[in-house]
Amino acid sequence: MKTMKMPMPSTDSVKVAVRVRPFSQREKNSGSKCVISMHSRTTTTVQDPKNPEHVKTFTFDLAYWSHSGFQEDKDGVLISADPTSDFAGQRDVFHDIGRGILDSAWQGYNATLLAYGQTGSGKSYSMIGFGANKGIIPNVCEELFQAIESQERNQEYQVTFSMLEIYNEQIRDLLSRTRKPGGLKVREDQHLGFYVEGLKSVPCESYAQIERLMEQGTKIRTTASTTMNASSSRSHMLITIQFKQVFLDRDLTKQSSINLVDLAGSERQKSSGAEGDRLREGSRVNLSLTSLGNVISALADAAMGKKVLHIPYRDSVLTKLLQSALGGNSRTTLIAAISPADICYEETLSTLRYAERAKKIRNAAVVNAWTLMRDLRAENKLLLRGGNHGMAEQVGSSPVDQQRGPGAHQATWAHLLAQARREWEQLYAAVAQEQQMVKTLPHLRNVNEDPQLSGVLRHFIRTGSWDAGQAASNAIILQGLGISDKHAAFTNLDGRVTVTPYGTCKVIVNGVPVTTETKLQHLDRVILGSNSAYLYVGFPAERGGEDWSRFDYDFFQLERAAAEGVSMDRLGAVSDGDGNADPSVLAVFQDYIRLMPLVAEANQMSEELNKGLQMELKVKNLASSDSRGYDLQKEVTVKVTNRRTHEVWIWSKAKFINRKFLMEELYQRFRDGEDSDVAQEDDPFWDPVEVVHLGSAHIWLQSLAYCMPFEEQVEFLNCDGLEEAVLHVHIAPCSPAGRAHGEEDVVTDPLELLGKRMDFQIHIVQCLGVKWLKEDAKRGIQIGYRIYDLPNTLYTKPVWKTMNPQIEETVQFAALNASQEFLNYLQTNALIVDLWGLQEGCAELSCSQLDPMATEEGHIVVDTRNLSLVKDPSQTASSQGADVYPKLLRLERETELLRDVNRALRAENVFLKGSLAKLSPGLQGETLLKVTGATAQQPTALRPDVPCTAAQAGSDRELARALKAFYQSMNAARGQLLRLRQSRPPEDDQLLRPFIHQQTQMLKDFGNLFESSLWKLKNDVALVVKKKREHLLPIQQ
Repeated sequence: MKTMKMPMPSTDSVKVAVRVRPFSQREKNSGSKCVISMHSRTTTTVQDPKNPEHVKTFTFDLAYWSHSGFQEDKDGVLISADPTSDFAGQRDVFHDIGRGILDSAWQGYNATLLAYGQTGSGKSYSMIGFGANKGIIPNVCEELFQAIESQERNQEYQVTFSMLEIYNEQIRDLLSRTRKPGGLKVREDQHLGFYVEGLKSVPCESYAQIERLMEQGTKIRTTASTTMNASSSRSHMLITIQFKQVFLDRDLTKQSSINLVDLAGSERQKSSGAEGDRLREGSRVNLSLTSLGNVISALADAAMGKKVLHIPYRDSVLTKLLQSALGGNSRTTLIAAISPADICYEETLSTLRYAERAKKIRNAAVVNAWTLMRDLRAENKLLLRGGNHGMAEQVGSSPVDQQRGPGAHQATWAHLLAQARREWEQLYAAVAQEQQMVKTLPHLRNVNEDPQLSGVLRHFIRTGSWDAGQAASNAIILQGLGISDKHAAFTNLDGRVTVTPYGTCKVIVNGVPVTTETKLQHLDRVILGSNSAYLYVGFPAERGGEDWSRFDYDFFQLERAAAEGVSMDRLGAVSDGDGNADPSVLAVFQDYIRLMPLVAEANQMSEELNKGLQMELKVKNLASSDSRGYDLQKEVTVKVTNRRTHEVWIWSKAKFINRKFLMEELYQRFRDGEDSDVAQEDDPFWDPVEVVHLGSAHIWLQSLAYCMPFEEQVEFLNCDGLEEAVLHVHIAPCSPAGRAHGEEDVVTDPLELLGKRMDFQIHIVQCLGVKWLKEDAKRGIQIGYRIYDLPNTLYTKPVWKTMNPQIEETVQFAALNASQEFLNYLQTNALIVDLWGLQEGCAELSCSQLDPMATEEGHIVVDTRNLSLVKDPSQTASSQGADVYPKLLRLERETELLRDVNRALRAENVFLKGSLAKLSPGLQGETLLKVTGATAQQPTALRPDVPCTAAQAGSDRELARALKAFYQSMNAARGQLLRLRQSRPPEDDQLLRPFIHQQTQMLKDFGNLFESSLWKLKNDVALVVKKKREHLLPIQQ
């Protein structure tokens, strides 16, 4: 790929580059599609996956396509697959961005590089790199020292290196092994601006030394994140390289501060991340990125000429330290890392908009240079005048140097180098010893969610038995949630390594919890406590050429999930015709895997803080379907149970993640020995009690389309597809007055009901065997349902403290002018009835304030779309419209009734004419019946049609009975089919055979029921036809 020189305009605007990475393994597993395209080296286009026609194009200084078109060379470096590929590798990015930073530093400008994007978007890869693919930071450091070595000897170059982390508004020095409670403090100096007090800055003479410092800082960062239970994706890392050039022959000094910042995952900034959570503004984890966004927006507005009264630099630790980088004395570059996947579209769009604002910012960078002799002369003049200010005259701006002469300055630098060399010797000796132990001893190698932090920590298992835990007296000191003082014993005897948990301490090997002594094999996966993951590396003789990279963090979690019975099959990932599983289900599975360790950590914090909460992952709509029987969209939720009070909450994924941030803050205060008691309304482990959805039942309405009543007992299925309760319900067609229809009202074709009034009643009789009530007798339930186009959900009255509650509530509905759509709905859809759990103190469910339309009799009107006259609910009872409406409605019903009578009489007249013609041709002219009701007034003896019409009515009744029996059996068959669809095979192979036998029997029963129903319907219809012919035959003769 061709590289380009980054333009350096006279106005120091923030330079912005965008880089899109390849699909991650999770995105591949989820069947993700690419929504990013780059048609030039400056434009980035993103496509809305839900609306492909909606495309947004952004223009930046640079756009890097790193998604595809690459291959790995013999050294493991990713390069273009062919000359026509647009792939941008690490060297391409460094050539444009890294070299620009170095050029600024050599000229004496301050330079800043910010990496921004959501977690996993490739920020750290661009900044640090991975394996042979070095990122911008190591390449900048390496080339800086290469350039120093080629410079003239009459110049002196001083390089110092510092590395810090900001998490939860606390600063941690990553080059210091001692952690100051509360973190380091940010101070402000009149000349220096904001700086970190007590931050260790190490003099360096070579790139190898910086490389070692970065390894040391990464190790401390890994240990700190484990101790504080803080993922690296939620912290900012800031590396500062102070580069000073002393020109001895010119009495000139230039100094540049190079700030390289890997920002926390940008998705933490989204206010919608905790939508619906009363504590959504509480977490300090979000504060730095939120403040950074506010600063960038204010500076962008100022650059556009808008009036800005205040730039909020002081709102967070991060923005204080970046004040010079944004709108100040620095040449600044922002690299925005984005995911190509459709499932990350919202985050990607947010990142691009953020970058678009940042590129509007203007900085005022100056060369930091000054002359030492001029400083001394100025100081002497001040002394002769009796002055005591001692301020050096500066060219541009620079740190205060205490007005030391060149000799004193060189002596100080030499002293710092000598001290650093002694520390280097100790560090090199420790590193050499560790490298030797890695080659000879079995050990545990840490595995972190952040690949940059994996393989950093190693715990060696020497010959003998060694305790592991948090206590300092242990041979293997472990940190992390759920790690006890004495957690487990590792034994290395006779070429065999075992692990034995102490008491109830949590130890998981290859996804399976162990409670007794367990032998470890090379490359076994070990999880200690809640989520401290390690790869066991065996004896040298056991090691081969295995690829250890596949044993990443996701591998551990997938293995753990499989052992707990969680799989894509269980979630219903049915393959399509191409052999690909449902992408939405795969995405839910990935969410489940990602949240598993977080839930384990939250449970451990709850236990240590004595909160009494138990959290478990659930998949909403796992076994639920809509009214047509199609699967509903699944999503991961967290069920939270208070073990003491039995109170239950259901948290969304976003709410749980937000709460976990707050839990970590509270837990950290607890670990630091601070007061961890908070008011109840500020406690992330508490929520007001709420109504809980327990399950849904499907009642198929096909019988109503034929005016047939039906009574059923159907199961309420919970989110796991298991029976939560049984609902007894009776649904019956009726007259407007509420009188139940008989068999003579049954229709053989639903089209007979088209345009007519249909009344029916839904009678909720009883709820049986409610598990929710069995678990706690103080609880209650409510039942809710909504039919067709009814705008509101109807709820039954609450029933408390009864295991088999009697509901006995009846609601009558009326379709005044039954439409084709409504009749289709009855034939193809089910009424979904929801069961809700009530808890003491929670608000009961009620209908919304919008009253449904009602008939004159007070029945609820459905199928209102085609009504020509619709009652306006905003009208008052005193208005004329309200008075006219029932009269018009009544007249319309009476007119329709007269039309029906007229049609019936006409049909009867035609039939009677035909009958009379066959019986006595001579009577045709004399006995013509009139539509005026003469038929009803004739004596029975003079009505030859009576046997025929009576037989016809009897045939209709027989056919109605047959259809009723058929639809009832079909409802049962449909229920069996639904249970078959929702059944998932067990993960345990031993249970597979009984499962297959059960499924086979269910399938056989379903087939038998279906065949017998069809056979009975066929026989019943044949019998009805036969009887009808027998009655018609004498008439025809």
